[in-house]
Amino acid sequence: MLFDLIVIGAGPAGAAAAKTAADAGLRCALVDKARFPRDKLCGGGFTGRAARYYREIFAPDLPADFDSKTAVALYGFGEKLGVIEDIPPVYLTMRLALDDHLCALALAAGAADFTGRAITAFRPETGEVTLAGGEVLRAPVVIGADGVNSFTARTLFGRPFDPARIGFALEVEAPPLAPEAPLRIDMGAAHWGYGWSFPKTGSHTVGIGGVHSRNPDLKALMRAYMRDLGLPGDARIKGQYLPFGKARRNPGRDNVLLAGDAAWLVDPVTGEGIAYAMKSGQMAALAARDALARHEPAAALRLYRARLRPIRVAMRDANFVRLLIYWGPFRKGFIRAVRGSGRLRHDYMRLLGGELEYPDLMRRLLRRLPNYLGRALGGRKGA
Repeated sequence: MLFDLIVIGAGPAGAAAAKTAADAGLRCALVDKARFPRDKLCGGGFTGRAARYYREIFAPDLPADFDSKTAVALYGFGEKLGVIEDIPPVYLTMRLALDDHLCALALAAGAADFTGRAITAFRPETGEVTLAGGEVLRAPVVIGADGVNSFTARTLFGRPFDPARIGFALEVEAPPLAPEAPLRIDMGAAHWGYGWSFPKTGSHTVGIGGVHSRNPDLKALMRAYMRDLGLPGDARIKGQYLPFGKARRNPGRDNVLLAGDAAWLVDPVTGEGIAYAMKSGQMAALAARDALARHEPAAALRLYRARLRPIRVAMRDANFVRLLIYWGPFRKGFIRAVRGSGRLRHDYMRLLGGELEYPDLMRRLLRRLPNYLGRALGGRKGA
């Protein structure tokens, strides 16, 4: 079967790509080995940035089943840094419901449904995808939005990720907390990582994640975190690789593009990947549209990289912020600065709420950097 575009993976990145392509009038096939709804390990935090992209790509109103929180308890390396109230809303969801909803919107827009169909072969140079059962799909441009263990990336580069740079996360679903319970974020609960406690209607998602190579004892850290939160020790722990850090230098090859987790587009500070997944999926579909309009499918990657530049700049700045938080010489300064500066705490929450982006936060931090360094070296404690 012939299409203009094949999207591999129907999570947030793939659904956004398929919805955008269908809205643009492209004949698009949406392929996923799973039949939706299907579960996925994820804290389910839906930031203000994600809400903005959802409204831009999918629909003007957020799903009615989202929870909304306007308070967070912030911890750093075992110390309580304060409860921040009246923050911009941070939404919470379950990926079982969210991904099913996004996939349904993409299919309703006109994408052809090939979910529940595993891929047995992929020829990037011809855009030929063979499904289990022998059916062959062809398109001049292919988008791989198939997650951190991306089959598409493995086909292009021999492996889906660099084991030395990959993160890893563990998570449990616990009994629900009181409706007024705040979000909780624990920076430093893992080495170069964080913990999260997300109270939701009907559930309480708790997890911990960090750089895999720096956390050989991550399960022990997770057990300790669960004890701190008063969770039963026999709760079932799930694990998943987490591609946070630096975005892929080459998010694809010629007519094959990678989006979302497959392109390593996960916020290195918050670990949130839904927003950049949706936005990169949209950008990849628009790059495919433009390349096809030029009759140059091989130009798709160049056009996509140009569209991705703002995200790559934001992730570069986020990695600098991450260094200020987690690198040993700066850690003490971070704790002192956050504890002593309500403005800094609120800047962090405005980031989660989508009211502040990393380039803006970088400019603010650079103005405060001399004072921050003074705190790190044990200097004066001024705000």
